[in-house]
Amino acid sequence: MRVALCQIASSTDPAANLGLIEAAVKEAAAAGARLAVLPEAAMAHFGSDLAEVAEPVDGPWASRVTGIAHGHGVAVVAGMFTPGPEGRVRNILLAAGPGVAATYQKIHVYDAFGHRESDSVEPGRIPVSFELDGFRFGLATCYDVRFPELFRRLARNGAHAVIVCAAWGAGEGKREQWELLTRARGLDSTAWVLACGQADPAAVGETVTGSAPRGIGHSTVVAPDGTVAARLDAAPSVLVADIDADRVSAVRTAIPVLANARL
Repeated sequence: MRVALCQIASSTDPAANLGLIEAAVKEAAAAGARLAVLPEAAMAHFGSDLAEVAEPVDGPWASRVTGIAHGHGVAVVAGMFTPGPEGRVRNILLAAGPGVAATYQKIHVYDAFGHRESDSVEPGRIPVSFELDGFRFGLATCYDVRFPELFRRLARNGAHAVIVCAAWGAGEGKREQWELLTRARGLDSTAWVLACGQADPAAVGETVTGSAPRGIGHSTVVAPDGTVAARLDAAPSVLVADIDADRVSAVRTAIPVLANARL
C-alpha cells in the first residue's frame, strides 16, 4: 500500500489549516497514496486556545476533513480537539475517508519536560485501530510513543502498522529521542510505524515563544525490523512510501517477539 506522511506547520487558525490539509492530501492522492497522515494538532497548534477551537467530531471542521478525504478518494488521519469535561479538551485523531471512520483519544497525555498537558487535555483509555484495503492500522499520538505496551497491544490485535501523529517538543536531545523511540516501537511491535510530526515552525520563518510543543519535523516511516524506510527533514513536505503486510509476516517469523512473550 502507498501511504503519505503530510508534514505541515499548523497555525492557530483551523480554517487556514484546512487549506494546508487539502493541499497536502491532494498531493498525496496525486502520488497514488491510499492513506494520508497529518500530524497531531493539525486543527490548531499547541499554544492556541484549544477550548476555543475545539469542536465535536461531527462538527464543521471534522466534516470538512472527511469531505477532503472522500473528495480525493483517500483515507485521512488528522489531529484535532473536541470539547471535554470541566473546561478541558480531548486530543483526538480523526480517521476518515472511503470505508474508514474512527476516532482515537490520546491515552498518554504529555506531562513531561515541565509541560502538563493534563491540565487542559483529558486522557483517553481505549486503543483504536481501523482497516483499509485489508491492512490494519493502529493509532497513537505523540507521547504515546514512549509506551511500548500500547504498540504491542495494537500489534496483538492485528495491526500491521501503527500511525503516530505528533507535535514533538523541541529541545536538547529530543530529535535523537524521536528517532530512537519510533524505531524501537517498530521492533517492539514488529509493525510498520508511520510517524508524522508537525514541521519545525522555524522552517517556515516563525519565531517560537512559550513552552508549548510545536514540532521538529523529521517524519519517518519505520519498517517492522526497526530500519528507517524513509524520512523527512524539518520543513513542511509530503513523504510518500510503500508498505506491505508480507514484510510484517516475514519479520514476525524471523523475530517472533509477540509469540515468544511470556509477560
